[in-house]
Amino acid sequence: MYTVAVVGATGVVGQEFLSILEEREFPIRQVRLFASARSKGLTLTFKGAEIPVEELSKEADLSGIQIVLSSPGASVSREFMPLFGKAGAVVIDNTSAFRMEPDVPLVVPEVNGSAAKNHPRNIIANPNCSTIQMVVALKPIHDLAKVTRVVVSSYQSVSGAGSRAIYELEAQVNAFVQGIEAPPPEKFAHPIAFNCIPQIDVFMENRFTKEEMKMVNETHKILDPNIRVTATCVRVPVFRGHAESVYVETEKKVSVEDVRGAMSRMPGLEIVDNPANKEYPLQVYSEGRDPVYVGRLRGDTGSDRAFNMWVVSDNIRKGAALNAVQIAELLVEKKWL
Repeated sequence: MYTVAVVGATGVVGQEFLSILEEREFPIRQVRLFASARSKGLTLTFKGAEIPVEELSKEADLSGIQIVLSSPGASVSREFMPLFGKAGAVVIDNTSAFRMEPDVPLVVPEVNGSAAKNHPRNIIANPNCSTIQMVVALKPIHDLAKVTRVVVSSYQSVSGAGSRAIYELEAQVNAFVQGIEAPPPEKFAHPIAFNCIPQIDVFMENRFTKEEMKMVNETHKILDPNIRVTATCVRVPVFRGHAESVYVETEKKVSVEDVRGAMSRMPGLEIVDNPANKEYPLQVYSEGRDPVYVGRLRGDTGSDRAFNMWVVSDNIRKGAALNAVQIAELLVEKKWL
């Protein structure tokens, strides 16, 4: 039985951590909840008990904590997660703070679970939500025929930007329905209701956004640095669930049937692909579900060593909280703590 801390407990991902820990019956002796000072005094329910939220501060007593599930924002993680690590806990951090640090493993259990064994700083990074679902889909293809190039366009829900983004979409939709003027956008640069915004995070010098470069760099670290990856990330007016159109080139020529067979054996991956019956993965149906879904699998019209597919997953669940809990389960199972 373990003492587990949830940092950023009052946020969207923090609350999903608690739900999944309870649902999967993680062996918990005690759960401690941390958030910013404005959440101090709140309580959250876990297994029927009301647990007080503690303020995350440098004066907090971190002794006895063995596992930390963290999603408080990158700047907070950079400041506080090393303190948990030095106190003896293994931190599984869901922010971008440590993902590309060379001495911090970046882990998707179904893809590169063995990387979690060595964590010299007592920190393991959870990849970006859009990266997680893509590499789960790419892994069986890479093992079968060696992926050489990926072109991905993502269609990402507002929940990936946090609770304020969810409220912003709700407010704009409600205003439209009521025929009143919507409040000005705050979380996004433009109105998101009935709109698509081809920008997630800030633009970088190469004219790609930070989100797009996360998909490139994290895929290299998790799967293979030799894969050529390019991404376009778009925010869409969906509350929860990310979708991706993925073009894949392989070194070896293989059939769509072989790719489908390899995918069907991949843990955490589910194929929904019956176009004749209009069956393919949908964001609205991914909510609250564990798998990464793949459909619209087909060969490419311009290359006999290329495939196209549509990949969908719940970004708060597999794209964040579930993946982190699966890492914790792996640490417990393999005695890597």
